[in-house]
Amino acid sequence: MKRLLFPVVLAVLLVSACAPSTPAVTTSNLTTTKSYQSINVTQLKSMLDHKDFLLVNVHIPYEGEIKGTDLFIPYDEIEKNLSKLPADKNAKIVVYCRSGRMSAIAATTLTKMGYTNITDVDGGMIAWEKQGYPLVQTPQ
Repeated sequence: MKRLLFPVVLAVLLVSACAPSTPAVTTSNLTTTKSYQSINVTQLKSMLDHKDFLLVNVHIPYEGEIKGTDLFIPYDEIEKNLSKLPADKNAKIVVYCRSGRMSAIAATTLTKMGYTNITDVDGGMIAWEKQGYPLVQTPQ
C-alpha cells in the first residue's frame, strides 16, 4: 500500500506545483486583473449614464471613440503625458482601445505609475460596436 501511495502523492504535488496561478477574483461584476479592474462594454454603457470617471482612448492610430471620451493618449506614451492625467493617484480612470490589447498595456502602465483606481474595457471598441453601440468620429 505504501508503495502505491508514494507515486500518487508525488503526482498530486507535481500537478499542483505546475497549475496556473490563482485565477482572477470576481467582485460585484468587476474582475480584478493584476492591479486593475476589467469591465465589459455593457457595464461601461451603464457607467456612462452616471459618469464619475476619466475616460481615456489609448488606441493608435485614431479609429473613432466612445461618446464621453475625455482624453486621447497613445497607450505607449502614457508616461510622457502624465501632465494630462489627474494628480490624484486615486482618481477613477477607465481606458479603452480598439480590441483591448493596447488598453491592457496602458492599464498596467498606469498602475505601475501608482494609480490605484484603473479600469480596462474588455474588447474595446470592437466589443462596443458588436453590442450595437455607436462610435463617434472626431476630426483629428
